Amino acid sequence: MGFMACSSGQTPLPNNGESGENITYPWEADRKSMLPVTDMVLIYGGGAHRNVTWNKDHFTPYVSYTDKTNHEQSLFDGFLFLEITNGKSGAPRIFATGYNGEPARKTDWKALADYYFQSGIAIDALEQSIAEAEQRLNTGRKKKIVVALPEPITAGPNTNYAELPADYWGEIDGVPLDFTRDSDRVMACKWYIDYVRKRFSEGGFQHLELAGFYWVAEESLHTGSILSGVAAYLNRWKYSFNWIPYWKETPDYYEWKSLKFNYAYLQPNYFFNETIPYSRLTDACTVARQYDMDMELEFDERVFVNNGNRGGRLRDYMQAFEANNILLTKRIAYYQGTDALYQLSRAVNEQDIDLFHDFCAFVVTHQAVYGK
Repeated sequence: MGFMACSSGQTPLPNNGESGENITYPWEADRKSMLPVTDMVLIYGGGAHRNVTWNKDHFTPYVSYTDKTNHEQSLFDGFLFLEITNGKSGAPRIFATGYNGEPARKTDWKALADYYFQSGIAIDALEQSIAEAEQRLNTGRKKKIVVALPEPITAGPNTNYAELPADYWGEIDGVPLDFTRDSDRVMACKWYIDYVRKRFSEGGFQHLELAGFYWVAEESLHTGSILSGVAAYLNRWKYSFNWIPYWKETPDYYEWKSLKFNYAYLQPNYFFNETIPYSRLTDACTVARQYDMDMELEFDERVFVNNGNRGGRLRDYMQAFEANNILLTKRIAYYQGTDALYQLSRAVNEQDIDLFHDFCAFVVTHQAVYGK
């Protein structure tokens, strides 16, 4: 099937239906390969339970870092916008199998994307923060964004919604989708991808590039049959298909390439349980090398001296990644709870301040040695 390209600097007109499959945007027409991301930070937002507003100032310590000598430099080059649930009480809507709540509908998917692209917060706020930093840094480099792609959830074994109607999600062009059919599940994903592409085009961003999409489900047990169709759709425009599977006893992340992901970051899941030994990090690095995976570094608000005092476990990641050659050979994704890095940037405890500087120096070093 052919598709319509538009000349550079112009936004294509919408087609007759909801799909953007027959549209190619200027940046897509010009793209020769997938956009590399060296250090990608996870930005959780869009759920009603979040107590953080991702405005311009909140992004400041993620966009650039000023060290103890007052030298400022760019920090993360990639930003992953994601959410897993939406709702504070009752039965929240969930964006992937395995969480408590009801599967998200089309209206929930659309609301999530609309949150990311609303004026003054999330992606627009990131654009503003980068623009301000660029006035000082003048790097001339755009930063990349990756947007979460919800799972089209079906009823089945090991779920809390065995009686879920097959057509619960909603309609496209007036036709209800039936999630007992893989083709309809893929169609829902295509609709969402097209909607994000459209919203990104409307934003007119000067300092951001839409680099790819992220599969919210951290395992493939319920979606393995549809991933190749989603990947093919993304790859036609050189968007990357990203995955961050968790560490488990019966892993499926070994198969990430056959599942058609472009990049898979392995979660060591070391920070969260203090009974897990340091050897988990070494083992995770070994698995990543063996299966050609990238790595996730993990911490959250318990990293503070007066709130869990797990700074040492964050330092363990940095030590293990350096000792096992991850710095030189792997991309890194950074899980930081909701906004732990922002909070660290405002720390007053000396140990917390030192941890902030050491962590940012780690990211800067990785940018220099891997992203060169």
